[in-house]
Amino acid sequence: MSKDFKLKTINPATGKNIKHYDTMSDSEMNKAVDACHKAFLDWKLMPTVDRAIIIKNIGKKLAEHKDELAKLMTQEMGKLEKEAKPEVDLCSAICDYTAETGPEALKDEERILPEGGKGFITYSPLGVIYGIQPWNFPAYQVVRYSIANLMAGNGVLLKHAENVTGSALLLEKIYLEAGLPENLFKVLLISHDQSDAVIENDHVRGVTLTGSPGAGRIIGEKSAKALKKTVLELGSNDAYVVLEDADIDLAVKTCVIGRLFNNGQTCIAAKRFIVVEAVYDKFKDAFVQQMKNIKHGDPTLEDSDLGPMARKDLRDELHEQVKKSVEKGAKILCGGKMPEGEGYYYPATVLDNIKPGQPAYDDELFGPVASLIKAKDTDDAMRIANDSRYGLGGGIFSKDEDKAKELAQKHFDTGMIFINSFGMAKPNMPFGGVKDSGYGREHGGFGLKEFVNVKSVLFA
Repeated sequence: MSKDFKLKTINPATGKNIKHYDTMSDSEMNKAVDACHKAFLDWKLMPTVDRAIIIKNIGKKLAEHKDELAKLMTQEMGKLEKEAKPEVDLCSAICDYTAETGPEALKDEERILPEGGKGFITYSPLGVIYGIQPWNFPAYQVVRYSIANLMAGNGVLLKHAENVTGSALLLEKIYLEAGLPENLFKVLLISHDQSDAVIENDHVRGVTLTGSPGAGRIIGEKSAKALKKTVLELGSNDAYVVLEDADIDLAVKTCVIGRLFNNGQTCIAAKRFIVVEAVYDKFKDAFVQQMKNIKHGDPTLEDSDLGPMARKDLRDELHEQVKKSVEKGAKILCGGKMPEGEGYYYPATVLDNIKPGQPAYDDELFGPVASLIKAKDTDDAMRIANDSRYGLGGGIFSKDEDKAKELAQKHFDTGMIFINSFGMAKPNMPFGGVKDSGYGREHGGFGLKEFVNVKSVLFA
């Protein structure tokens, strides 16, 4: 890789460059991987309670750097600063939960063997885990996989999205300040071609990616060829189902938040709104009115409801999906026009008359565009919700919580379901999906054991 190739960050609110970063040469990259492996050899021998102390301290240091990190994330990818700070709070909470529960979750488990004798199961760290992460939650995406793997005793490499390079390097600094051994968590400033070599490196024992299904297939294939385990979180077009007995005011308010949080650029954002015909018009009228009232503007200002999209190409792609949906019969109820002026803004948009074959029905619209779909009844609504190649999250609005619970348990084909609510990840609940939304789980203790050697030790 030529040293002339640089990574650059751009402020999406202005379209102006922030900073350029030199990429690593192949030699520098390989040395970083080797150094991470060497750090792992010592780290894996540290008692879990001692690892937990450092993990806990990372949470404290994240809190100390909250304002700095939030401002940088807003500058690099345009999230509202008032949403960036809670992201850092979530990262600290993940550290606290992992430090508190990790040592117990990783304890050896004794077994009495059927034919006599005894044995135990031990959870041994695998080695270096390579994370390829997106830009939409610059801190959370990194903390989500790195803290679990550090607690498990692994070393961690990070290839972050180019447009949040500064955030990645600040996280590395914070981890070091918290007392994490040098090189145990290492940011790789590399190209996609160099990334392939990292996957193939013998010191790398597992790969985790958050990205698109297309990226997941590529990384999954390359990792499988090298016989490396993967965890893939690949986005979705989550359905939020509004039933006849729903609290419509609550549903509308929650669905607007669910669609626009993080400027609509969230894997588990509410994207398709499937409403039974008995309450469709009532929901639609109130939902459109609230979306019309959304004010986009400077993400550093408290009164802005919606910031810019993270990159110009992402905004252009979203607008093209809207246009193609309209060409195939969708109707724009509000928004849908490219704003003038600087920055990569896109208005809160609502599409109606959504049918299969339209991008608004079939694909993930990763931005502030909502798809309204009318269903005949509950059964039809669930059919439409599951009529998707994705399966990450979803929601159900109904005053009958027992019915909603049964639909979630037995019929909703996704990894996460919110009932009468919208929310982000919770440290003590598993996170992940099915179908084209990927596989594997993070959080809730599940991420601790995704990249460990579940080892059987038996005695006569």
